[in-house]
Amino acid sequence: MSTTTESAADAAPARAGASPPTSGAKGREPRSLGVQNLAGWLFSTPFLVLFTVFMAFPIIATLAMSFTDFGLRNVTDPLSAEFIGFENYTKLFGDEKFLKALFNTAYFVVVGVPLTVGAGLVAAVLLNSGIDRARTFFRVGFYAPVVTSIVAVAVVWTFVLDPSEGLISGLASEVGLTTPDFLGSEALAMPSLILMAVWRNLGTVMVLFIAGLQAIPTDVREAARLDGASAWQEFRRITVPLVRPTMLYATVITTIGYLNVFEEPFVMTEGGPSNSTLTVSLNMYREGFNFFHMGYASAMAYVLFLVIMGITVLQLRLLKDNTK
Repeated sequence: MSTTTESAADAAPARAGASPPTSGAKGREPRSLGVQNLAGWLFSTPFLVLFTVFMAFPIIATLAMSFTDFGLRNVTDPLSAEFIGFENYTKLFGDEKFLKALFNTAYFVVVGVPLTVGAGLVAAVLLNSGIDRARTFFRVGFYAPVVTSIVAVAVVWTFVLDPSEGLISGLASEVGLTTPDFLGSEALAMPSLILMAVWRNLGTVMVLFIAGLQAIPTDVREAARLDGASAWQEFRRITVPLVRPTMLYATVITTIGYLNVFEEPFVMTEGGPSNSTLTVSLNMYREGFNFFHMGYASAMAYVLFLVIMGITVLQLRLLKDNTK
């Protein structure tokens, strides 16, 4: 009996003595966590430096510049620019060229986004279920324009739409038809750019919708078919509701991209004819790098940023309600 008591008494100090190493391990845990945090910051330093120098600083500098009359004369001495407050911003909404560019950009977005998203959804549905042979070939074919240089695409389309020696005019002349000057007509220039943009961006939206379609349970489709649902009913009542989150994302990123449209009019029409294809980004580029009105162009950039942010928030609120 006494032996058992002594053994228990001897074990108690041993158990008590075992606690300090445990507490010591816990004491070393914050130090280990601190080392990990330090290592994380060290590995992130190259990115943070590059981001600060090439992104954060220019963004802040552009904001400050938008409140000044910064021009070519101030390049060597930026601090010599005169602070003019909101004069650049108020001047924008009295500038007919800027208002024309704003209208053209809105036209490009309002027409181009629904066409791109709709065509991408139809292509995704066909490639996901309607085409069984060479499905990979068609997917790569639709996506190829996305990874092709936009300048190269724009140059090719310029030749395709050429009224005298273009591909369309050549095919039309074979059957005795004449083709209009697509890029030289005020009525046709912007629709031509929209058609090219839809063709080029179709692949991105299509890939997004294919991922969304593959996430739809097959049981749902099979149940609908057993109930006698037609292909159109299945598309309207099953496919569209279940890919609404994907549709939201595709709509938002396509809208943001189209609000920043620049390369297409820059390469194909240079904003013409008669500024009918002049966009906000192209107008901003001209003001900043052709006329060296840096302060005015900076104000234009921030107005475009606010428009993009406002439209994105509005889309997220309106379309998100429909995805619930």
